[in-house]
Amino acid sequence: MSPARGAAARRPAARSRSSSQAAAARRRAKAKAKADRSRRVRRRLFVGGILVGVVVIAVAAWQSLSREGHIPGFGLPLEHADIIRAEADDPDTAHTLAGDIELPPIDPALIAGVIFQESKFLDQTSDAGARGLMQITPDTADTIESLSGGSTFTFDDLADPELNIRYGTFFLRYLMNKYDGDEAAALAAYNAGEGNADKWGGADLEPSDITFPETRAYVDEVLEKQAQYRKEYAEELGIR
Repeated sequence: MSPARGAAARRPAARSRSSSQAAAARRRAKAKAKADRSRRVRRRLFVGGILVGVVVIAVAAWQSLSREGHIPGFGLPLEHADIIRAEADDPDTAHTLAGDIELPPIDPALIAGVIFQESKFLDQTSDAGARGLMQITPDTADTIESLSGGSTFTFDDLADPELNIRYGTFFLRYLMNKYDGDEAAALAAYNAGEGNADKWGGADLEPSDITFPETRAYVDEVLEKQAQYRKEYAEELGIR
């Protein structure tokens, strides 16, 4: 056989081997690409699952903490629910006014609404000297002590949450009794003083009668928060 004919015979075999190798390389490349895509998908799913889990846990923790008042400014906080509940309906905290007039019970959600509006459940002292959760001024504290027959009060007592809520609740109950159970009138007096509440209509007062924008907003906000506390914390506040 001549060299030319031998070379011609070898060329098809070489092309066949080359084609087979190329096809095998393409298959390996496709398999590798598929495996890479599969790994990327699994990685995304894994990372996504972790992120979803973290978000779910974070949201649950945030909701729990904010609801319980541990994140000031967020959610609807509630602290000292047991004290609020006791002061709202405990006959021992009603005290008596002159003439042995017993003060009526009060809605615990109203107390919570006042505390939220006054201090967001944080102990603080205002520029006007109002102290504690229910922002009681020294003059108001003296009035409460006189009305209740107390004689051992010191202003520092108002830093104690239980005593502060006791004093503030007593004053609210006194105002509710004075204004025949009218919550708007009692709140207006709590914020702006009894003289102004009397001038705005006393027991017949409507929020629209209040001429101080700040006090009108205060009354509206407290009543709104009262409704929210009744809805969200009925069990904690003993509301049936």
